[in-house]
Amino acid sequence: MSGQFDISSAWFPYGPSKEAHLLPPIVLAYAGDAIYEVAVRQYLISLPNLRPNHLHRSATGLVSARAQSTILAHLEPLLTEEEKDVVRRGRNAKSGSVPKNADVLEYRHATAFECLIGYLYYTGQQGRIQELVHSGIEYMQQRSK
Repeated sequence: MSGQFDISSAWFPYGPSKEAHLLPPIVLAYAGDAIYEVAVRQYLISLPNLRPNHLHRSATGLVSARAQSTILAHLEPLLTEEEKDVVRRGRNAKSGSVPKNADVLEYRHATAFECLIGYLYYTGQQGRIQELVHSGIEYMQQRSK
C-alpha cells in the first residue's frame, strides 16, 4: 500500500484521521465521489456549451452509478494490483441502501470506483487520478458518439 497522506498534495489542510489503507472503503468512496464530481464539472466547464441545463445533463451522464460502473470496467485492465485491491474492498463494502435509479451491481461498482478515487487522493496520487479520470471521460464521450 502507498504511503501516508501528504498535506502538500491536498486541496485543503485537513488530513484523514488514519492512513488511507486503514480508512473504511465507504469513507474513501465518500471523498472519492466529491473529487470525481469536481473533476467532471471542471471537464464540462472546459467545453464550449456552458448552459446550466446542458451542464447538469452532461454531468449526470458521467457521474451516475451506471456511468461510473462502465468507467470502472474500462479502467480495470489498466489498474495496478494495489488499485485492484482497493476496488475489491470498495465493491464488497456494505453501504446500506441502493438509490432507486441504480441496480445493486452497478451501485457496488460505482462505489468501488469512488473508493479508488478517494484512496488515490489520500495517498497523494493526483497524477494517477488525472490519468484514470481522463481515460474514463474520454471513453464515455466516445461511447456516446
